[in-house]
Amino acid sequence: MQINNFNFEILTTKALYAEATMRFDEQLLAGLQDQPIIHFYDWELDSATYGYFVKPEEYLNMQGVQRSHLHLSKRPTGGGIIFHNWDMPFSVLIPSLSPLFSINTLENYAFVNQAVLRAVTHFLGASLHLTPLDLPASDSSSTRFCMARPTKYDLMLGGRKVAGAAQRQTKKGFLHQGTIALSIPDYHYLEKVLLPGTAVAFSMQQYTQPLLKGNPTQKEMVDAKKELRYLLCQFLQEGK
Repeated sequence: MQINNFNFEILTTKALYAEATMRFDEQLLAGLQDQPIIHFYDWELDSATYGYFVKPEEYLNMQGVQRSHLHLSKRPTGGGIIFHNWDMPFSVLIPSLSPLFSINTLENYAFVNQAVLRAVTHFLGASLHLTPLDLPASDSSSTRFCMARPTKYDLMLGGRKVAGAAQRQTKKGFLHQGTIALSIPDYHYLEKVLLPGTAVAFSMQQYTQPLLKGNPTQKEMVDAKKELRYLLCQFLQEGK
């Protein structure tokens, strides 16, 4: 499926192992030519991804990860650890020759996150904003978890983070890997997979604002993803 204006190529892949999806995004960036791309995907297993420079064993209870059957994968982008299966993930790739591209990384974040802001605003019918500054973390470990600390240009609702992202820029262009919180991992689940003695679980509960209330059904999750994907395509194609 393609939507005109900026002629994005829209790719929707089936649920795969996290490594396969991350590898596919990396291949898309390596092969990027003159057409921007939006990539939507899901997770075959309970998954968490982590930034290129993060060592998950320093922040996660690896025995708890194994017992919880949590599948880990390194992202080709930076940023912290993200717990998936509770989110609406997406990737945006913009070629360096595109008028949508900037050599300033923060401008690229602002461009994609403005589209996310408009999509989520339409979805919720609520007023949101992009945070102008990094906010302090509850402890040093929380800085390594995407949804435990809002950073500049993150999407906020009522002082809590709705979406997060990480980017990688090359001569070809940039890859933006984003996540929109539909639900939030259960506190007891987080306690099983996090190292003890940190404030990460508390920070995620404090700083994450899921779009769906309570414990959403699978149908509610699917319907929300469908609507958000449509809206995100609509606003990305309109450009800056």
